[in-house]
Amino acid sequence: MAYKNLFIDLDDTLWDTYHNNKECLEEIYTDYRLGRYYASFEAFYAYYMPYNLSLWAKYRAGEIDRQFLIVERFLHILRPMGIEDKKQALAMNHDFLMRTTTKSRIIPGAKELLEYLHPHYRLFILSNGFREVQYKKLCSAGLERYFERLILSEDAQIQKPHKGIFDFALQQTHSLRTESLMIGDCWEADIVGAYQSGIDQIWLNPKDLPAEGFTPTYTVKSLAEIQQLL
Repeated sequence: MAYKNLFIDLDDTLWDTYHNNKECLEEIYTDYRLGRYYASFEAFYAYYMPYNLSLWAKYRAGEIDRQFLIVERFLHILRPMGIEDKKQALAMNHDFLMRTTTKSRIIPGAKELLEYLHPHYRLFILSNGFREVQYKKLCSAGLERYFERLILSEDAQIQKPHKGIFDFALQQTHSLRTESLMIGDCWEADIVGAYQSGIDQIWLNPKDLPAEGFTPTYTVKSLAEIQQLL
């Protein structure tokens, strides 16, 4: 297939969201002295993360909006302290997001892959992440120069996996569906979304999870393997 346009997810595909965000949350835990209310950081993290992931799933499905997500995920950790203050939750969320923009850890092989792809393809970020942090995260990681532009769900006003954001990305970049490829780690958002939009996919699947309902165009366990496909 003669691909010309590569749409690449940012979080946990290129930028190491898991480790960068965990580091930021540990800073929040320490600086806000949350150890007064939680037995340990790991206990705090185990309480926060599953709920945060469930909120993101609802956000992708259009069941909640951005404002509810960013307030609710920090109210969730404040409630055991008897705090139901939305302004405090918003302040903590802002602090957390600003900390993420300073983190630079990337998925192994990310820069090498982009060096390989950049001379041959048009590269775009396609992300559900928030506008005020995604470009800064790219810059902190030293990856911004590889991309023509960022396509964000806030600009499309619809999130992956919905077909509308993929149609928006194709339109905004003057890309043909048949010449485009989506690369991402999230089965639901990136792979199912692209598949339902008629766009080929590369699923970054380091944990060797089973595909559900269809077989992706390509599946890899590491970013390095992509160089063998393109």
